[in-house]
Amino acid sequence: MEFASEGDIIVVWRLDRLGRSLLGLVNMVTRLVEKKVEFRSLTESIDTTSSTGKLCFHMIAAMAEFERNLISERTKAGLSAARLRGKRLGRPRALSEQQIQMALNDLAQNRKDIRTICKEYNVSERTFKRYVDLGC
Repeated sequence: MEFASEGDIIVVWRLDRLGRSLLGLVNMVTRLVEKKVEFRSLTESIDTTSSTGKLCFHMIAAMAEFERNLISERTKAGLSAARLRGKRLGRPRALSEQQIQMALNDLAQNRKDIRTICKEYNVSERTFKRYVDLGC
């Protein structure tokens, strides 16, 4: 954006690749117009040099923001539903409950130190300490 100058054309595949909100898109295109830089969206065939093109831009930008919001809402609803079903989200655990208990027993009985345990289970000391601190 900062390198664009008069006579340049900024081309995007889809309008939603340019900005995340209607206001952001409108502000960006307004700045381009002020710099006399043309804007084209290949998928939506938008040309902001005419009044009709500007109207189409605003309508499509509003629809793109609406679509992004719907996707976000669906994703959040899906994650909530998965949590309610007891599904654990995120990365798989690095250590099982059994491994944690065995490691804690080794530590308590001074058979192994943290560094040795972490090498044995192929985890970082920070990961192991996080499991111990959280009581996982």
